[in-house]
Amino acid sequence: MIFASTEPVSARAVLNLLDGQGLIPESVEDVSAWLRTVFAALLARYEGRGVTPVMVAGGWQFRTAPDLAPRLTRVMPKPRRLARATMETLAIIAYHQPCTRAEIEEIRGVSVNQNILDTLIEESLVAPRGRKEVPGRPVLWGTTPDFLRHFGLKALSDLPRREELMGDMPTSPKRPLPGGVDLLAQAVEPAEDSAGVIVEEEAADGATESGV
Repeated sequence: MIFASTEPVSARAVLNLLDGQGLIPESVEDVSAWLRTVFAALLARYEGRGVTPVMVAGGWQFRTAPDLAPRLTRVMPKPRRLARATMETLAIIAYHQPCTRAEIEEIRGVSVNQNILDTLIEESLVAPRGRKEVPGRPVLWGTTPDFLRHFGLKALSDLPRREELMGDMPTSPKRPLPGGVDLLAQAVEPAEDSAGVIVEEEAADGATESGV
């Protein structure tokens, strides 16, 4: 089930499948604990192999073993990185969600061109999360399960905290941002075997912010 799925499979989905197939022993009293032992055995079985099961975005998924990443990068095309302006916007949404476009602009200190949000939406990294109950009812933005999967995070709580990133902070950042945003924009990298969904080049910064 996990191997065949293109999306992370939740523990609940695995339990439902096993239960429907009558594969949960009748002697099991704590099915959650039993399932943890099953996953532990699965991890042990695939240790040292080319693929391994990992917990990501709230579910289990088979991914290329980390030690093979250097070899894969030689034969797979490298995805282009998000432009800095787009990465900063994504970082703000990740740390402050749900937030409005105006709140993003207040944190960044500059206007956010619609092209930036369009890029993040097209790549399924952010999505609308309702509307804020203030005059005008602006759209609230938040990250998606694809955001977690792309960056190899189990949950939003796995996002690095500001104090964890202080050691990676450059001596003279170009434009320091509050709340760990500038740090995240530099520190968070896609998972080694992520699909090439990062499509906007650094040169696009000027284009996405022009006319603002």
